[in-house]
Parts: sequence; structure tokens; C-alpha cells
Amino acid sequence: MTFAQIILPLNLKGTFTYKVPDELVEKIEIGMRVLVSFRGKKIYTGIVFELHDKKPENFVAKDIINILDDFPILPPEQIAFWKWLSNYYLCNLGEIYRFAFPSSLKLESETYLKLKPHVTVDFENLDVNEMYLIQALEVRQVINLTEIEAFIPKKEIVRTINSLIDLEYIEIDEKISEKYKAKEVAYLSISEAALTRNSLAEVLLSLKRSPKQQELFLLILEKQTEHPEKPIKKSEVFEEGNFAHAQLKSLVDKKLVQEYFLQKDRLKSFEGEIEDLEKLTPEQEKANGEITAAFAESKNVLLHGVTSSGKTHIYLEQIEKTVAAGKNVLFLLPEISLTKQIVQRLEKKYRAQLGFYHQKLTDFEKVEVWRKVRSNGIKILIGTRNSLFLPFKNLGLIVVDEEHDSAYRPQEVSPFFNGKDTAQVLAKIYNAHVILGSATPSVESYYLAQKDKLKHVILRERFGNVRIPSFELIDFKEEQNSKKIIGNFSLKVIDEIKNQIAEKKQTMILHNRRGYANVVECETCGYVNYCSNCDVVMTYHKFSNEMKCHYCGQKASKPKVCPKCHSTNLNERGVGVEQIHEEVSRIFPEAEVDRMDVDSMRKKFAYEKLYEKIEAGESDIVVGTQMIAKGLDFDHVELIAIPRADALLYVQDFRAEERAFQLITQVSGRAGRTSGEGKVLIQTYNPEHSLFQLIKDNATEKIYKHFLEERKTFLYPPFTKLIMIELKHRKEDKANRASQFLGSILRKYLPEECILGPEKSPVGKVNLLYQYQILLKFPRGKKYAEFKNLVLRSFDEFDEITAYGSVKKMIFVDF
Repeated sequence: MTFAQIILPLNLKGTFTYKVPDELVEKIEIGMRVLVSFRGKKIYTGIVFELHDKKPENFVAKDIINILDDFPILPPEQIAFWKWLSNYYLCNLGEIYRFAFPSSLKLESETYLKLKPHVTVDFENLDVNEMYLIQALEVRQVINLTEIEAFIPKKEIVRTINSLIDLEYIEIDEKISEKYKAKEVAYLSISEAALTRNSLAEVLLSLKRSPKQQELFLLILEKQTEHPEKPIKKSEVFEEGNFAHAQLKSLVDKKLVQEYFLQKDRLKSFEGEIEDLEKLTPEQEKANGEITAAFAESKNVLLHGVTSSGKTHIYLEQIEKTVAAGKNVLFLLPEISLTKQIVQRLEKKYRAQLGFYHQKLTDFEKVEVWRKVRSNGIKILIGTRNSLFLPFKNLGLIVVDEEHDSAYRPQEVSPFFNGKDTAQVLAKIYNAHVILGSATPSVESYYLAQKDKLKHVILRERFGNVRIPSFELIDFKEEQNSKKIIGNFSLKVIDEIKNQIAEKKQTMILHNRRGYANVVECETCGYVNYCSNCDVVMTYHKFSNEMKCHYCGQKASKPKVCPKCHSTNLNERGVGVEQIHEEVSRIFPEAEVDRMDVDSMRKKFAYEKLYEKIEAGESDIVVGTQMIAKGLDFDHVELIAIPRADALLYVQDFRAEERAFQLITQVSGRAGRTSGEGKVLIQTYNPEHSLFQLIKDNATEKIYKHFLEERKTFLYPPFTKLIMIELKHRKEDKANRASQFLGSILRKYLPEECILGPEKSPVGKVNLLYQYQILLKFPRGKKYAEFKNLVLRSFDEFDEITAYGSVKKMIFVDF
């Protein structure tokens, strides 16, 4: 007897054992999708994870209903990758399955109805809804519940169906339907049979009384004669609005015109001229040689190049080599909005061999990419971190661009994993190479490069020997005392921006806080607007004139009077990017000032429109959040201003300084990319701060040395491993008691010095759930795996208490 371990798309521990029926034993393989029933319901998305002959002792295994694939949909490499991911990040295989697969590749069970064969219906005894349903079935043979809702009220559906089943007029037919359908496009052609039987003159004579049909027939004939190799799209014929669909239907019914359908790729590919890649500079050539040598030693690479040093050119060179060797490339980006320039270069070289995979694709588009990757139709795939789960055939290279970016490890998405680290594991499984690229590598990657675990390849010069921007620190406290400020800007910054506008140059202003004001406060009683769902003050957005919670998305109108004391003396406190934008527009009324943040970029193509506006030189000043620091390459940006730099440092996170350095360095890289005259002005109340001084001196090695010394002193990564456990519940008391109980179990198995907490989370309530945290600090090395097993044992013990079954548990490994 053969048994299979099946992964189900449910967040449940482990896999589930099913018996393989004798007729399926020869067909079944690991990685195939199968139909299985589970807990009385049908789940149509099982994946075969393992095949064996060990009969379960405590229960009778159910049979697999059917196999859905002719060959495995998941390659063995992906199965191994899922297994590693589940073990390392302490997440369930079902979670990974739900995240990895496009939902249209999963099947769903729909209840279909059909008429019983050879039934005679007595319509006189039926009510109006029963008659509608029978008539619909006579026309369409089978119909599902969703379609019935169109002509029978929802509350009447169940009664109507039950009545007709009792009368033995209809029966239920459980059908499996795959959601994905290939996109089909309608085409037209003149029927050859019609012209063979009759001459053209006879056909036109037969259409004499229908001049519009005659005109339409001649138009199709003309198009077909002019370009016989090019099929005629049905939509093209109706584009100008001269013809009606009824006229075409008459021609089709008369068998004079044929309508046929062809499958069309939803993903458009580049159709311009193919171009070769630009030649590398001597420094890039040297770096490229070092990368090739590292790959020969089976070592992955950290490509550490200053902003605008031409890292992309080197990526392209290595991509070219990989594709020439017959292997595939995965190019990872933290956000899909950063693809514009890399795509423009790669499209010109590889056309249809280039593919994209990210969250903005529709589900059907994702399926088409999935199938193309599986059939080896895509040579280079550009995507975000969910591209790691595509069924690659022969992956040869993974490029992780902007490897420091926190978008590779978002905490909001389950399962939690770091895209940069998992890319290296996936590459190892495929025997592929990895390039991690950044101007500001993460401290962890820099440390691995220092330890020679990664080959450290450095580009110190900008492309074309362009000088890197100069930094100037402005003591804002001193400027305030000297009365040399207007709003949030010193006169020095204002004068510099004026000079840029006069010289027709562009300026970028970074302020990394959304909204207009952090809080609206009552001056009389001190009341502030808290979000009803979360433990946070709502932010005022002046553009939409509403209060918003940035955690759960709740909105409220701005209060005109204090809800507590009814005073009208309400004041806005704190400075958001909208306020900076308003202030800059007021100081420079003659300038074109634009804003780039999440709120202003919500409309479709808003990002592309602003990008083109800046590129065309139509924008003088761009005010924005961290969005302006990412992937923008413009020739005329010469000045970067950071009016409130201190706000970047004072965040409750051990990585705050690292992130401040990365953000300031990345945004400074937008300045002087062609002229070499870029300038960065940093306003701060604390110009003597060690980080600002090191940034000013461009002392990159000293900055990393400073970070590593601090991390070593206080035992933070890369010198330790962190696991954050978060417990959530609607009742604060229950969340607190559960966290205390889990903490006591963990202390039973782990050393006391490894456990911090439990404590209430910095934001104690989000979306009506109270949050408590336990932070685990473990030493690196072999004992780490042992400690993780002890953590799992603690979770098992915690899960045995049914009273805490409703407490939501989140685990973040390598937090």
C-alpha cells in the first residue's frame, strides 16, 4: 500500500496522510496537485510532499480522490526549499503554500445542478422560482449556485433547490473547476467555402438588400487581401463604431464570415529594436572579473558600490553570461516601482525572454508567468520576493538589488521570512550564484563579507568619474537663536534652493513622515484623537482633511471642537510631509513643487506621471518621504535637503542608526549624478552626533565599524540571533496572561539570559488586538538549532492549554 503526505493550504502544523488508490499509484509523483477531502469539506489544493508505505497506526487514512496534473507542478528544488523555509522560520508548510501559489492555480469546489435524465416536468405544480430554474437548466444543461443568484433571490435559493430535488426533477453535480482560463481573442476571416461555392459578385448580390452587411463583408475582405499573413482582430473591425454586432452575426450565420479564437498572452513584451549592452569602464571590468573569480570558487558576492557607480551594468554583464550558458536568472527588487531603468535595458536585449512577477499583476497574469517559467519560456525574471517560489527549471543566477531594503522582510505578510537570506538558500539548492548589491549594505551582509563568507567587491567611484555629493551639517538650534529661519528651513537652505531654481536645476527635500501633522491637540484640556482600534494617535492629513490611523487605516473627520471640553482652541502639532510641501510652495511661489509619498501616489500611474514630469525638467522641487530615495535617476537634481534629520535617529529600534545612514546615503545618491556637483544639506539640532559626522566625512568603513562595535557591546545581530514572539488577543488580560504563561514555559527550557520579556508591545493595541512580545536572543553557531527546537517544544506545551487556543501567535525568526 502506498501513502502520501499532503500539504493543504491551511495554517496547520505538518502534512496529512492519505492513501493512494491502486489505480493512481503508477501516476502519482511528488509535487503534483491532488484532490482530497478534509474534515468533511472538500479541499482541492493538496500538494504531494512525500510518498511512502508506512501505514498510520492511530487512524484509517482517507483515499486521494484524484490527481490534477499530468506531471509535477512543483520541482524537487522547490519542495526542498519549502522544507528548509518551514524548519528555519518555524512556519507551517500550509502557510508557505498559500503564499507561494497564485490563487487561480488552486482549484475550488462548486455545487452544480443539472436536470435528471429523461425527466418530464409538470410546470403547473411549480412556483415562479422553480420554473425559472428548470427553464435555465433546459437551456444551459448545468448551472452553479453563483449563477442562480442572478435570477432567484438569495433567501429563496436553498428552498427552491430542495423542493426540485424532492420532486426528483434535478440533481446535484459536484464539479471541480480550475479558476484560471487562458485569455482568448476573437478573430475574423472570410469563409473560403463561401467563395469556392459562389463568385464574389454573387456573394455581394446576395447582400444587396443589407448594405451594412455588404460594407462589413468588403472591409474584412480588404483587410484580409492587404495583409494575408496578419489575422484580423474582431475588435479592430468595430473600433470606429460604423458597424453593429448584429450585422456580423448575420454574416456568420450565412457562413460568409468565420469567427475564431486564439489564445493570447496577457503579458505584453517589448517589440522594439534589439540592442547590445554598453561596455564596462576599467573599474567595472575589474569588479566584474572579481565576481567571476568568486563564482568559480562557489562563493556568493556582496557588490558594494557607491550610488551611481554602475552596479546595474555589472549585473547585466553577469546576466548575459548566465543566459549564454543556457541558465535562467532571477533579478530581485524590493519594490516593483524600481524596475523602470533595469527593464528598459533588459527589454532591448531579451524581449519576450524577460518576465515579471509581483503583487500588482492580476491573478491570471501570475499563472501565465508561472507556466512560462515552468516550461522554460522565461530566461530572466524580474520580481519581488514572492518570485522565489516560481518553479524554475535551471536557475543559474540570483541578483538581489538594494539588498539592505526592509521590504525584503515585511512583518505584515505571513509567513515571515527575509527574501535576501532565503535567496541564498534557494541558490544553494539550485547550485546557482548570488550577487547582493547595495550602496549601503546591511550590517549583517557587511559582517559576512568581512568574515570572508561573502566575496566583498567594492566600487568606490561613480560612473564616469563623477564626484560624489558633498555634505554640509547645519546647526538648526543656532539658526533658530539667530532668527535665521523661516518655518522648518534655515535661510541657508532657502538660499541654496533659490540658486538651484535660478540655474534651472532641481531639488529634492526628504521628510520621512506621512500626513500634515502628527497630532491635533486641544490647547485647553490636552485632548488628542486616538484611533478606536489601535493604541496610537491619529495623524492629520490636510489634503483630504481627515484624521488617519497609519496602522489599521481607520479614518475620521477632523474635529472642529474638542469632544471632551467643547473648546474650539485646537492646534496641530508635529510636522508631516504635507506641511513641508505646503511650506515650500509658500516660500517659493514661482517654483513647481511636487510631492511624492504613499498618499499622493495612490492613483493609477501617479508614480509614472511624476517620474516623467521630473525627467522632463517640469518640476523644480520634489518633497517626499523615503520613496524619493529609491531608484530615481535624474540628470538635473543637484541639491538634497533634509530639514529634520534628527527624527530619523530617534526611533525605538536597534537598527535606527543603520536605517538613518542608509536613507541619507541613498537620497544623497540622487544628487549630481552627471555633473558631479551634488550637495546635501542636513539640518539637525545635534550636528556633533557621531553618525552625522561620519556621514559628512563619507567614512563608510568607520560607520560600519561603529555599528559593529555597538552591536557587539549590546549583543545584537550579527553577533546574536533574534526571535520575536508576539501574542495577540481582543482581551488585554488574556493576551497578558498568555504571554506570562509562554514566558514561564520558555524559561523552563532556555537560559534566563536568552529571554527578554514578556512586555507590552511598543504599540499596545493594533486593529482591536492587544499585543505582548517576548524577545529571544541566542548565540550564533550550532546551538542555535537546538535552541529553536526547544522553542518549538515550548509552543507545543503552550498549545495544549485550550483556554489559550484563541490567542494569536506570531513568530519572527531573525527579527
